[in-house]
Amino acid sequence: MDERLAAADAALKAGQGEEAVRQLAALLEADPGQPATVWRTFLLQCYRNGRLADGARLGEEGAKRYPRDVEILNIMGVIYRRLSRPADALRMLDAASRIAPNNTAVMSNRGNVLLDTEDGVRAEPLFAKLARAEPRNAEYQRQLGRALQFQGKRAAAAARFRQALNVKRDSVDPWLDLIGLELEEQNFAESEALIEKALAVLPDHPRLLEAKAIVMRRAQQLRRAEAFLLELVPRFGDQAWLQYQLGNTVADYDRDRGNEHLRKAYALEPGKIDHLMALIESLERTRSGDEGANIEEAYQLTLTALERGLTSPGHMKILFEVLVRVAAFDEFDRTGDFATRGRGWARTGRHTALLKQLAHVKTLEDRYELLEQHRLWAREAEAVAAKNPIRRPAPRPPGGKIRLGFMSSDLRGHPVGYFALPLFEHLDDRFEIYVYSFYQGAHADKLMEFFTSKSAAYRWKADISTRDAAQMIADDQLDILFELGGSTHMNKLEVMAYKPAPRQASWLGYPHSAGLSTIDYLLCDPYNTPPRADLLVEQPLTMPHSWIALGRMVFSEGNPITEGLPSDRNGHVTFGTANNPHKYNRETFALWSQVLKATPGSTFMFIRPEGGTATFRKNVAAEFGRNGVEAERVQFSTIRGRHMPFYNEVDITLDPFPLTGGTTTTESLWMGVPVVSLIGEAFYERLSYSILANSGLADLATTEPAEYVRIAAALAADRERRLGLRHNLRDQIRAGPLGQTQQFAADFYDLVARTVRASA
Repeated sequence: MDERLAAADAALKAGQGEEAVRQLAALLEADPGQPATVWRTFLLQCYRNGRLADGARLGEEGAKRYPRDVEILNIMGVIYRRLSRPADALRMLDAASRIAPNNTAVMSNRGNVLLDTEDGVRAEPLFAKLARAEPRNAEYQRQLGRALQFQGKRAAAAARFRQALNVKRDSVDPWLDLIGLELEEQNFAESEALIEKALAVLPDHPRLLEAKAIVMRRAQQLRRAEAFLLELVPRFGDQAWLQYQLGNTVADYDRDRGNEHLRKAYALEPGKIDHLMALIESLERTRSGDEGANIEEAYQLTLTALERGLTSPGHMKILFEVLVRVAAFDEFDRTGDFATRGRGWARTGRHTALLKQLAHVKTLEDRYELLEQHRLWAREAEAVAAKNPIRRPAPRPPGGKIRLGFMSSDLRGHPVGYFALPLFEHLDDRFEIYVYSFYQGAHADKLMEFFTSKSAAYRWKADISTRDAAQMIADDQLDILFELGGSTHMNKLEVMAYKPAPRQASWLGYPHSAGLSTIDYLLCDPYNTPPRADLLVEQPLTMPHSWIALGRMVFSEGNPITEGLPSDRNGHVTFGTANNPHKYNRETFALWSQVLKATPGSTFMFIRPEGGTATFRKNVAAEFGRNGVEAERVQFSTIRGRHMPFYNEVDITLDPFPLTGGTTTTESLWMGVPVVSLIGEAFYERLSYSILANSGLADLATTEPAEYVRIAAALAADRERRLGLRHNLRDQIRAGPLGQTQQFAADFYDLVARTVRASA
């Protein structure tokens, strides 16, 4: 016997499974012609000891050598399933099924993979056959129910879940499936009632207690969920599931405490992928403490997660967002291509992830593909709303003021609040204003108090479900509702799917069509309206000059401009950006590099918190390096929130593309720093162009990359123009459409009034 085989045998007898895997792996790498029994033992031990990547890596060779060995193919299928690689799992299990079509284990495993992909149509006949053969097998009845559920056959699915409970009353999975059916329809009270019934049969079952917390969270009752989970700490505080649920529950309003719980969950069960992913996501979102260190830790954990061969859209969303933060372009392909990635997110309700797609549009076909991804999400959201519609109150009597609603959790000390402020400072007597906020903070800030004082109603509901929020809005009998948040943090874009107002529009919060057919309009202006009408889902609601105005919170004299130019102090021109890394791509870095090469001695400054992240600095330097720009010409100013003074160190801001700046463009101009921008076809490619045109600087925007380089280099050489802009641009902005806030408000209210009357 080979000494490695003997060592593996001894390790197995001693209960040392991981050592057995190591010895068998070395043996099979050296001599893959080992008997099938050795391959089976190796794969089984890989599965049992969590060495799934090893099993997948070497097992392909075993499957090739023994293509008719059903056991090898079956174990490989299970390994790939555990690695969330359904296509590979089905490849193995389909092959096993062709050899042994009646093999119960193969049939069940194949059905499970199909259920993982929500393919109820193909899974149903497999589990129907198994259930007929073994009608007293509760698991087969349950899986048949899940296959029916994925096809929308709710009543038939519920019957199978109950049949499973008739066979085995104390089986927790059928209870959870019944609960899930109610949760799917957002029947939160019914879900909780079922949990109480299940707990009567299975007292204190951790999965049922966990389900109860999940139901509360889905109903947006976060504080209630936290209180419930904290009551369980004395009994279950050392269990990973409780720490995981606590972390997920409190993270939105107490990120540091959320991280503490998620770290405990991961430490208790490091092999649990959901615990790892939740920690990665929370670290990436953490703005307190050392943000750069948080991002770096999230990235290193992302590399660990990528090695597990994950493919689920939810996991890919989290990992892609971390890779974006550190400009890890080399690793983007590991999360899927543009279409696969976006459609996976859309089909699983992850609208927030689609924002990260905008910077990676390259062709007209990509633009239309991105539109379709938003529509895919929207069709799912509208289907959910249609299943459980809201009540429609009787129409209000004719006459009276126009009821205008703004739905946003950001009408507070936030850029959205700053841009909306002129509408509240210059109210129109024809209107009553209603505001709907789902802000998770504990206290109102001064700007929030101001908005409240100017509103007929400011409905701040931190703990409210999407449907209940839609009903609340419908009950106010609005004439038109504007959503200002898109799918950004703490907003509820899905509310718009219920059509709680007869006319609905989007503004400010999301730089692309949301995708919903229930949103009628998108507020635009003559500059950012796409030349191609079919690049918007909504109808443009076009302001006469600008879609935004800069109120007193943006026009702040609290950020003084330093006398003179940075280039005079430094002896060279400094280009820079404060834009988020989700707007970067390789083409942007290549164009920025051309600008630097056309401007001898110039440098580039990133005004971003990611500058404190070693991997971000390394990747950025590498991108400039591949385009012939030395690393020493790249600078990092690590800051969040208090970044405005850093514009005093920048001569010219270079805009990213295709997703341009918005808030950052206005901030740069307010600090006297000109912005050079590239104009594209879609709305999100024209935001800076609108701001520049309305500031009298349309000549700094172009549709041609070569012209972008020429404009930037010429501006760098034109010291007198830059000096004039540095000290006169604020007055120039105030005198133009961006600064005429009273006129902006009058234009907005006139446009809305005409729209309401025209569609009455």
